[in-house]
Amino acid sequence: QVQLVESGGGLVQAGGSLRLSCAASGRTFSRYTMGWFRQAPGKERELVAQISWSAGNTHYADSVKGRFTISRDNAENTVYLQMNSLKPEDTAIYYCAASKFTVAIEAYEYDYWGQGTQVTVSS
Repeated sequence: QVQLVESGGGLVQAGGSLRLSCAASGRTFSRYTMGWFRQAPGKERELVAQISWSAGNTHYADSVKGRFTISRDNAENTVYLQMNSLKPEDTAIYYCAASKFTVAIEAYEYDYWGQGTQVTVSS
């Protein structure tokens, strides 16, 4: 069992930066692939970024490549999402999730979810 708690969301102007954190409980955190998803009003939940258990493999949505960076600290049971050059279209609730798959791109491949943190980017 893994429990996930996100933090770091907020209101920022376009062009600004935010760093999201996701703290995980449980001693098996390092075995999970971790992902950040987002869901905007009226839209489906979409994968933003994913990182393998060893941090050796990452995957990003095309819309955030070059602007967002996912990282993890297995010693601290935490995964991060550094978001730079934020745009109004990045406004959404951001969720952290954990998957037992080595590579997990779809939401159904994730076993555990956090409660989400709101990110709002003003123009």
